[in-house]
Amino acid sequence: MRYRPEIDGLRAIAVIPVILFHAGFEAFSGGFVGVDVFFVISGYLITSLLLEEMEEGRFTLLGFYERRARRILPALFLVCLVSLPFAWVLLFPGDMRNYAESLAAVSLFSTNILFWQESGYFESAAELKPLLHTWSLAVEEQFYIFFPLLLLAAGKLGRARLLWVLVLLFAISFGVASWASRHAPAAGFYLLPARGWEILLGAFLAFVPTSGAELRLPSALREGLALLGLLLICSAVFFFERSTPTPSVYTLVPTMGAVLLIAFARSDGLVGQLLSSRPLVSIGLMSYNAYLWHQPVFAFARYGKVEEEALWETGILCGLTAFLAFLSWRFVEKPFRRRGPMRRLPILLPLGWAAGKGIRRCL
Repeated sequence: MRYRPEIDGLRAIAVIPVILFHAGFEAFSGGFVGVDVFFVISGYLITSLLLEEMEEGRFTLLGFYERRARRILPALFLVCLVSLPFAWVLLFPGDMRNYAESLAAVSLFSTNILFWQESGYFESAAELKPLLHTWSLAVEEQFYIFFPLLLLAAGKLGRARLLWVLVLLFAISFGVASWASRHAPAAGFYLLPARGWEILLGAFLAFVPTSGAELRLPSALREGLALLGLLLICSAVFFFERSTPTPSVYTLVPTMGAVLLIAFARSDGLVGQLLSSRPLVSIGLMSYNAYLWHQPVFAFARYGKVEEEALWETGILCGLTAFLAFLSWRFVEKPFRRRGPMRRLPILLPLGWAAGKGIRRCL
């Protein structure tokens, strides 16, 4: 699959608002939509890779799940292990018990279910939960447990019929999200049935060949559509609020913005050049690590404090998040993603063993 630097730039556009939203900057009142953009990106990249490997006869379930493990687990386990002593020292007994439950749920990619069950009777403010942000990882991994199996099963029908199966699933998931936004907002926010349509939006893009319709459009129109996509994401970031139903029909604003950018932003256009710029690409490469670190950094720094933090304190926390993100990207994510002499999942056993020991001590 051809590398597209503008996708890494889009990752940066997604993660920066999320971090600034949790940092408390009021201008980024809708920064939480960065997660929705991540879902679209993930759906596009993973589906593109799966379709390519299936067409070439190279696809194996073991290989797919190994790549997911190499991509997700090392940095995630590192953040959990590093946060454990801080939780042990800082958290009150009740909050420590809740933290231990979330740590156990992380290992099963079920934190979205845990936080959904806790919603409505939080014992502490949501922003003080160090692992709250892992709900989105749980949604993705739950999706990717079943998605390759669905592609394998439905792929025998042919690509066109497979696409119709995905369209049906999209319609069901979007309908669930629309209903839940009015009747069960917590379930809609956290659970896969109401979130799957966002990942499927990106998946649909993978069915468009690189020589497809968008390349036949005039360059000015393609550039205009890419600019529209960027404006849609920015409008959601700056004008959405905590009270905006999510996911819902409103969520089409940032997700369709991501779709337009992925489909039409190319390196020969101004928007593509912006997304491909070195600062945004660098941030995008570390975006997963930045996302992992920001919540525990903010949560532990704010735990037990009555007064709001000063602007300089917030700046330090953002800087610390960036520093930790670089370290874990450079010395954990990159080495583990290279196959090299390291083979298969045994490379993860020491991390899994350590995480398990920490969980048992907490419990």
